[in-house]
Amino acid sequence: MSLTTESARNVAHVLTEAMPYIRRFRGKTVVIKYGGNAMVDEDLKSGFARDIVLMKLVGINPVVVHGGGPQIGSLLERIGKESRFVEGMRVTDSETMDVVEMVLGGLVNKEIVNLITRHGGRAVGLTGKDGDLIRARKMTITRDSPELEAPEIIDIGHVGEVASIDAGVVHMLVGGDFIPVIAPIGVGDDGHSYNINADLVAGRMAEVLDAEKLILLTNTAGLLDKSGGLLTGLSAVDVEALIADGTIHGGMLPKINCALSAVHSGVNSAHIIDGRVEHAVLLELLTDEGVGTLIRA
Repeated sequence: MSLTTESARNVAHVLTEAMPYIRRFRGKTVVIKYGGNAMVDEDLKSGFARDIVLMKLVGINPVVVHGGGPQIGSLLERIGKESRFVEGMRVTDSETMDVVEMVLGGLVNKEIVNLITRHGGRAVGLTGKDGDLIRARKMTITRDSPELEAPEIIDIGHVGEVASIDAGVVHMLVGGDFIPVIAPIGVGDDGHSYNINADLVAGRMAEVLDAEKLILLTNTAGLLDKSGGLLTGLSAVDVEALIADGTIHGGMLPKINCALSAVHSGVNSAHIIDGRVEHAVLLELLTDEGVGTLIRA
């Protein structure tokens, strides 16, 4: 079926609008944290894979870091193991860590690789254990309250923070025209595996790779003001003021701190975008309006 004149104009407009962005970002690395609704809705999953393939085809180097919390919770429920959380962190004993590795490093990672491959890309799945990519240190939570004489230190098991990243294997894959897809599992000096928050891994990966952009997919429109309006172009100073006055709070704080750390460490910009919007990554990357919140130093 042929395009109408109006449709043809719209297509031409989109392509010409994208051209300067393609030229600007060609040869640059973009780290994308993939999670939320975009990982469970079939249309959004296919759209995300096509976006990643198109980025590679026009000369941009995407590096994907993915989460998988709901999938982990679902499998734990199926095997009759209760999920427990402390201040938003999943308590991860050895048995739970086995499930985390199976879900993140196996099921979820390979599904993303397969989706990208089906849409014409060449993806390679990794965990932080491959090529000594991610070194982890054990995370503990300190809880302080007036009734306690000293802060309470809570052991949440195999939950970690990023100690260091050796991105040699990622550079090798990008240089070989592959798309790295990374599960956020690291190894500690004790030889144990640790589950690490995917936002934190994506942010540190962007810093180490000297990425042009860090893109964090979420289940919200982006960063919202107190009236629920979308905040778009922000400086790091603006963001810090929004944290201080309580506009940014709760579950959004870790993402924002991750974005701030990235831009303070040389990443040109960080984006918090709505993964519920089809082709959100391309819309944010290659159009004038974008679909989320952009943060610069």
